[in-house]
Amino acid sequence: MMTQIYFLCTGNACRSQMAEGFAKKILGNDWRVASAGVEVHGLNPLAVKVMAEKGIDISQQTSKLIDPDYLLHSDLVVTLCGDARDRCPVTPPTVKKKHWPLPDPALAAGSEQDRIVVFRKVRDQIEQQIIDLAKVGNL
Repeated sequence: MMTQIYFLCTGNACRSQMAEGFAKKILGNDWRVASAGVEVHGLNPLAVKVMAEKGIDISQQTSKLIDPDYLLHSDLVVTLCGDARDRCPVTPPTVKKKHWPLPDPALAAGSEQDRIVVFRKVRDQIEQQIIDLAKVGNL
């Protein structure tokens, strides 16, 4: 039986996309992995860039709205921002929820180099969270 995980954030542009990329690599084939948003903002090119630095290509992932059916059948739902946590549709008690309150790197200001630094920081936090999840081996 595969464990199904769903990563949610506001626009499915950065954080949840990076989480999906790491989860597919780190958690392996025993997990069904997807990400979505309460809105669709499009895949952020800086998220693609910083994930490529880790050898993970997320360029083919797309920005998606929450799929109620996938949500209801998930074993674990991870919200990556307060907005997704507050606006996430109600799930049955069988669905475990985790909240990883990470800053939105898309809001970073300054030059592209300044923004990349913020993206890398958030990326590395997400990677650590997924590694910790894999260590636990369960939910």
